[in-house]
Amino acid sequence: MKRAALYVIAGPVGITAYGLVRLWARSDGVYGPGIDWQAAHLVALAGMVCFVPGVLALSRLLPRSPWRTGVVTLTMVGLAATMVQFGADIVEGLLAADRAEMSALGADFKDIPGVEVAFYDVVPQFFFLGLVVLAGMLAAKRRLPWWSAPLLVVGIVLPVVTLDLLPVAGLAMLLALAPALPALRRRRRERPELPIAVH
Repeated sequence: MKRAALYVIAGPVGITAYGLVRLWARSDGVYGPGIDWQAAHLVALAGMVCFVPGVLALSRLLPRSPWRTGVVTLTMVGLAATMVQFGADIVEGLLAADRAEMSALGADFKDIPGVEVAFYDVVPQFFFLGLVVLAGMLAAKRRLPWWSAPLLVVGIVLPVVTLDLLPVAGLAMLLALAPALPALRRRRRERPELPIAVH
């Protein structure tokens, strides 16, 4: 499978894997700090990293425009904030000796002015908003079916109800974006080759 299509798949798969590892880690009633906490958050962080080239690949299915640039920028800003959030969770898990200390470290980080807004409550939501708008733009150009954007909204809302639904949320996002894979593969084949310089 072409690299662009792989990244589009890997992002939602990372969310699903994060949810599954999290459920497994919580099954014994103790979740963080420890290997299980680190594994879950490293998988989640990897998924967010994969969304970066995935979003860029999807955006290239649209003609260049200020709207496309704005939506991609919004999405990337949200992704960066989300990565910082998961990175902070990983560092706190490494530094803490127990759950109480990890919570205290998290509270200290959030007490820094602007941190809670920038990396937790507001800016990370730009990623999800941008992804839904991008899906809507792709649907308007018939690169995605009409139901992709609503299905993405479902995938985004499910973890708000309970984080235990993260695996289902990731699968919903995967199903919403998967119809773009044939277009990504076609674009790869149709991309003109660079002329060979003759010296």
